[in-house]
Amino acid sequence: METNLFTNAAAQSANPPGVALNGASNEGRDMFTKLLVAQIRNQDPLSPQDPAQFVQQLTQLSQTEALQNLASLTSANASVLQSMQVLAMGAQVGSNVMVQTDHVTLDGAKVRGEATLGSASAKTSLVLTASNGQQVEIVMGTLPAGTHQFSIDPVALGLPAGSYALRVASESNPSVPLAVQGRLDSVQLGTGGNVTVKVDTVGEVAPAAITAFRGKAPTTAI
Repeated sequence: METNLFTNAAAQSANPPGVALNGASNEGRDMFTKLLVAQIRNQDPLSPQDPAQFVQQLTQLSQTEALQNLASLTSANASVLQSMQVLAMGAQVGSNVMVQTDHVTLDGAKVRGEATLGSASAKTSLVLTASNGQQVEIVMGTLPAGTHQFSIDPVALGLPAGSYALRVASESNPSVPLAVQGRLDSVQLGTGGNVTVKVDTVGEVAPAAITAFRGKAPTTAI
């Protein structure tokens, strides 16, 4: 039986036993083969195309198909990693965590946090801004470079429940990273594949915002 490069390529395009190929890849291969055959049929017999060009085109087809398969595999791996992340984070529900944030949700209970200064600050304050623009300042005083703890007592400060913008005012530190402690309430995988976590003192944030796990609070036996 007579064979040539194109009949072999057509035979190889059939699905091997036990292997399911992507529909889009099959369609792309069939279209490329049809175009290649049409090119051969319509070429000038007195000036035929260089066979090396056909081989090069077939090589490009194989490379394109390999890239498509790699993209599909990468997408599948990303989905698996997201599912594993949800499971791992779900096991931490109920734990106290530190969340890097620029806002805090108050409900009457004290909220603990920490501010990290890049350099010493002679005058340092923690500033809370309510939704109506009202500001409350907590003086932290003179502080060296490093991480410093703070506490927000809404009752003592007369702050009603709600969400407040949070920042540190420092003469020598224009931007100070802040983190507050809260309880991890839930972990959710959204329809778009994005993972979000809900912390009682912050609300919904990305998992990357969590900077530390502080463990679960001890339960009191009844």
